[in-house]
Amino acid sequence: MKALVYTGPEGLEYRDMADPVPQDGEALIRVDSVGICGSDMHAYLGHDERRPAPLVLGHEAAGTVLSGAMTGKRVTVNPLVTCGTCPACTSGRDNLCSTRQIISMPPREGAFAALLTMPERNLVVMPDHITTDQAALAEPIACGWHAVRLGRTALGEGAHRALVLGGGAIGLGAALSLAAQGITDITMIEPHPARRAYLSMHCEQHVLPPDGLDPSDQFDFVVDGVGFDATRAQASAHVRPGGVIVHIGLGSATGGLDIRRITLQEITFIGTYTYTAQDFRDTAQAMFEGRMGPLDWTEKRPLSDGAVAFSDIRKGRTTAPKTILAPEATA
Repeated sequence: MKALVYTGPEGLEYRDMADPVPQDGEALIRVDSVGICGSDMHAYLGHDERRPAPLVLGHEAAGTVLSGAMTGKRVTVNPLVTCGTCPACTSGRDNLCSTRQIISMPPREGAFAALLTMPERNLVVMPDHITTDQAALAEPIACGWHAVRLGRTALGEGAHRALVLGGGAIGLGAALSLAAQGITDITMIEPHPARRAYLSMHCEQHVLPPDGLDPSDQFDFVVDGVGFDATRAQASAHVRPGGVIVHIGLGSATGGLDIRRITLQEITFIGTYTYTAQDFRDTAQAMFEGRMGPLDWTEKRPLSDGAVAFSDIRKGRTTAPKTILAPEATA
């Protein structure tokens, strides 16, 4: 099969690889659509020691099952593989499984490839009216769905106004999840002018530049979909007393958080990682029912142009929140 292989900082090669072989309980999947995630970009820049070269990146996938009981089904892929038996898994917090694996990290190759193997329990069948490009958005949106669910639980009935930092797929997915879960007064912050225009005109979001908020403006619920010093500082400054910050972004490990204000104002800070299997299924169902909007905020390129796509994202040349890659056989 053909695959896009990460070879080192800012290095990607489109080349032949051996076809993967499914193990017991796994399905072989023809990848039809796979999204480029911020974590893929982090690895591409050489900033993620969890993803050493050479490695096939990519974990936002949808495609067609080629083997096993689900042969012929069109599916979206939950890329998080868990044991199913540990205390985290049996308590419904399987995303915290101590032996969790995710495709695009060793020992599991990712989905920037023509073929992928996954446990059948990780596959969600798509209805006919959903395209694989739309279905590949289930993974990034599920990150936001999970974060919003945790934040709403912490706030109870006190969540009315929300601030989302970052206008990529994670941030937009969080905004759509907030609306789907009943919080509709949402402001987004995005530094890239063209991306702001796209989100405003194409996705009907209320979007401001980073300096666009009044210093006194405060929100019940803040989602940091970026995770850098500056966004953590902005989250700390604009969450109301007693409010909640949910932190999804993995931009940098330290800095920005105002611990003193968080302590004095009894602000809840929740780190959120991926989603539970139930969150992923709930997100997919909300998408299938149209509760996440038209899901048309992607641009698509062939997998063979993946290196150029990564470079364009790196240089700020893309405005759509998500770039989808398609293996040549299905492009």
